[in-house]
Formats: sequence, structure tokens, C-alpha cells
Amino acid sequence: MPDATDTFVSHRNLLFTIAYEMLGSAADAEDVLQETWLKWSGVDLGAVENHRAYLVRIVTRQALTRLRTLGRRKESYVGSWLPEPLLTTPDVAEDVELADSVSMAMMLVLETLTPTERAVFVLREVFDLDYDEIAAAVDKNPAAVRQIAHRARSHVASRRPREAVSQNETRDALAAFQRATETGDLQGLLDLLAPDVVFLGDGGGVKQAVPRPVVGADKVARMLLGGLLKVSGWTMEPASANGHPALIVRFGGELDTVIAVRLDGGRISGLYAVRNPEKLSHMEEETALRR
Repeated sequence: MPDATDTFVSHRNLLFTIAYEMLGSAADAEDVLQETWLKWSGVDLGAVENHRAYLVRIVTRQALTRLRTLGRRKESYVGSWLPEPLLTTPDVAEDVELADSVSMAMMLVLETLTPTERAVFVLREVFDLDYDEIAAAVDKNPAAVRQIAHRARSHVASRRPREAVSQNETRDALAAFQRATETGDLQGLLDLLAPDVVFLGDGGGVKQAVPRPVVGADKVARMLLGGLLKVSGWTMEPASANGHPALIVRFGGELDTVIAVRLDGGRISGLYAVRNPEKLSHMEEETALRR
């Protein structure tokens, strides 16, 4: 029988992915993994029939507790709160379902669920756990879990992007966005943006960012070209964040902002700019996500 450490390490990436999808914060997910390990190290492995299921149960319960605390923190957060971006490995993009589930757009949709709904949706729709396993993880009976799953699925379906968007489409849109912003091409930028595009900036009160969402193509385009990107000394480069193409903005060579987008109908309907330095540490080294 493998020891507790070997078993935990073999499932670590899976456990991190579950915690991250539930919390939207890599730092909090790492804390949850530490708490999970402490509980796991005291378990009699001989009495556990399915080690993976047991670990998933522990990490889910720890993440639910943390999620409720995180909700209270968000109430006092300065400005818009965005999920923490991750520099992801190439294989994440190859797993279409996993990449979709951790995209910035989807993570924001998951933010609109209750903690239990989010846990049930993630475990069922992303990791394909059966209802009995999920019930054990969230302390509900299987019948209640089915109802929660149905409610969460309907909620997400009404808010997620209307159509699947390929990596190439996102990459092309970001390349066009980069060209327009670098050259100050207002019309080119307007052509890319959906009429009701929403721009969210997360500075966390540490870096300057728009204090509230900016809505509308003209407002967003003029804000970008006339304000945020008017300062000299910045550069943009493509990257892979949360399994999708993204842009990294550097000032003086230092990582400053990560920009992710949501596409609808071939146009950019959401622009998400994370500037809070505390949320950028996982953009310096690739993070492995697993299902």
C-alpha cells in the first residue's frame, strides 16, 4: 500500500484544480491543499477504500469553508474582484472542457453561484463525479445534490458564452487588440469590441484600476487609448492564462497586468485586466491543472 505522502502527491494537481475552481484564488487553493494534507496525514489508509474519492471529499469540504470566508473578504475588496490568473501548461489548452472550466469568463460565472452550488457544479460538470461521491463531499443526500446540480447547470448555461470559441479565434482577437492598442487605432479597436462590452480592472487597492465596470465599446476604447495605455514604457506579449490565450502587459520590463477576454459572436464582450500584484505570482511559473 502506498504511503500517505505518495498518495497525496499523485493526486495533488487534481486537488489543486478542484480547490482553484471553487475559490478562484491560487493562493487560497494552496492553503486548502495544506489543510487537506494535514487532515489526510492523520487518516488510517487501511480503512479507506477509495483514496482519490476520500481526498476529493476532504479538499471540497476545506474549500467550502474557505469559500465562505473568501466571500466576506470580497465584500470589503477595493474595486472589482477578478479571479487569480494562472500561467498554464500547454496540455490544459488541449483539454477543451478543462480549459473552458478555468477560463476567466467561466470563473466569473461560477462566482454567481452559492458555495454549495459551485462545489456541486465543479465536481459534477468538470470532474464527472457521481452523485453519491458529491453528496459525501458536500454533506447532502444524493437526491438533493441532483436538484442542486440541475439548478447550477441552468444558472451557468444562461450566463456562459453562447457559443464555443476556439483557441485560434481568441488568439486572433487578442492579436488584433494588441495591434489596435499599440498603434492607437480607435476605429480598429471599436471594430473588435461588442457594443455592450464590459471592462473589469482589478488593482486590489494596490495598483490603479477602474473602480467599477466600464460598459460600452466607445467608453472602453477611449478609456484604453486615452488613459490606461497612454503612458509610455509599456509592452504587450502573448501568453497562456487559464488554458486560453491572453496578453501580458509589462512596464519597464516588469509584469504589470494580465488581460483575458470573453468572445461572443466574434467580438470581445468582456475584457478582464488583473493588476493586483498579489494575484500575479502564478504568472511567472506554469501551473499544472488536472482532471
